[in-house]
Amino acid sequence: MSLAIGLVELNSIARGIETCDNMVKAARVDLIRSSAICPGKYMILIGGDTGDVKTSVAEGVRCAGRNRVDDLILPNVHPSVLKAVKGEVCRDHIRALGVLEFRTVSAAVIAADVAVKEAGISLVRVRIGNGIGGKGYIILTGDTGEVKASAAAAETICADKLIHSVVIPHPSEALVQKL
Repeated sequence: MSLAIGLVELNSIARGIETCDNMVKAARVDLIRSSAICPGKYMILIGGDTGDVKTSVAEGVRCAGRNRVDDLILPNVHPSVLKAVKGEVCRDHIRALGVLEFRTVSAAVIAADVAVKEAGISLVRVRIGNGIGGKGYIILTGDTGEVKASAAAAETICADKLIHSVVIPHPSEALVQKL
């Protein structure tokens, strides 16, 4: 059994709370995060067996109706993505940096999974929702070529929701300390 995650993003907090309740009742899933995010949006992140996650997200999409902003199902999610989404930040061995910014939190999570599976990079951070206008961004590190390849793969898969992407080959120590 592999771990899958699912996410439903809504533009209504009240509908989001109701949707969360329906999602966790619809299948055997773990509620990883359920919270209001900027600007007045709501997100529900669940994990579990792929079949249960699909059932739960389908119920979430149904319940959200016209308030759904975005959703995702990631079967076989890379373990580092889940750690990064939970806020576990990697600051070890920072080399080149890739920073990708997206319109939705779902796109940032998908991009993180694609990027980490593409090449030998590490996720420094996956930031979703709060304090950044409901957007999401990811920060990657690794050798410059690996970061470029991972960023390109993530850009391609989420091109319609990409705001901006940059690769910094040799970031300053001052910047690295503030990540």
